[in-house]
Amino acid sequence: MFDLQHYLDNNIRLINTALDRQLPVETERPAALHKAMRYSVFSGGKRLRPILCLAATEACGPAYAGGPANNTALTAALAIEILHTYTLIHDDLPSMDDDKLRRGKPTLHIVAGEANAILAGDALLTLAFEWLAEVRAPSPYPPNQLSLELARAAGSRGVVGGQIEDLAAEGRPADPDTVDYIHRHKTAVLLRASVRMGGIAAGTGKKELAALTAYGDAIGLTFQIVDDILNETSTAVTLGKAAGSDRKRGKMTCVAAHGLAAARERARLLTKDAVAALQPLPGNREPLTALAQWMTERTH
Repeated sequence: MFDLQHYLDNNIRLINTALDRQLPVETERPAALHKAMRYSVFSGGKRLRPILCLAATEACGPAYAGGPANNTALTAALAIEILHTYTLIHDDLPSMDDDKLRRGKPTLHIVAGEANAILAGDALLTLAFEWLAEVRAPSPYPPNQLSLELARAAGSRGVVGGQIEDLAAEGRPADPDTVDYIHRHKTAVLLRASVRMGGIAAGTGKKELAALTAYGDAIGLTFQIVDDILNETSTAVTLGKAAGSDRKRGKMTCVAAHGLAAARERARLLTKDAVAALQPLPGNREPLTALAQWMTERTH
């Protein structure tokens, strides 16, 4: 039987070791900036996006079993994680969500000041593309395909676009179409990019990449829907961040638009779609299957 926790623990260790090796050390000038970057990167977290990238590589065929050994996939995974960290730093800023807690610890702008938090986010965003510039996507993809995938996910048609729509929607009546747009762009697009980049790193074909794309879309929506549910029903101690804040801010969430029961059912159906989408993949699909199922069951 596949042991998801064992798989997660092994990959978290791999990712953390690689991040520690590649990030600038705290004592390198400008030390305040590098310390701030490391504070956020190593403040905990599930490492879900880089693990999805590595699991997707593994699912693309026997040659990539043990996908973490694939240097291209690992570099892509690390770039995804530090870009994700930048989005969290900026999301927590006083000018955005003004959150004081992230992963059970004070947010970076509380610890290092708002200016240093902005600059640390900027530096992590830039460093993500520096790392990707050092690897080449294998045939049949253009050498720059990994950078292109992440850039498309991160910009105005991706995470940044989702964030601005999320902020603009605060206090407005919940609208299902707007909720769907925010979920797809603020959250799902980066999860989809994670699995697509894993497939690209494996040099997978069009059919397999399409399967990973469908899987990524489904789990991306599931992840955000469950986030909405947990914000409504859980506690700050369990979540490691503010609970009940979506309702207080008038956030446009799946719960606000559809109610708790319908949100839970939508997450269940999306998980079923995600697992079904994996069928064309020739490699080890167990990690991706287990990760999809875990997303609907998680408590934080």
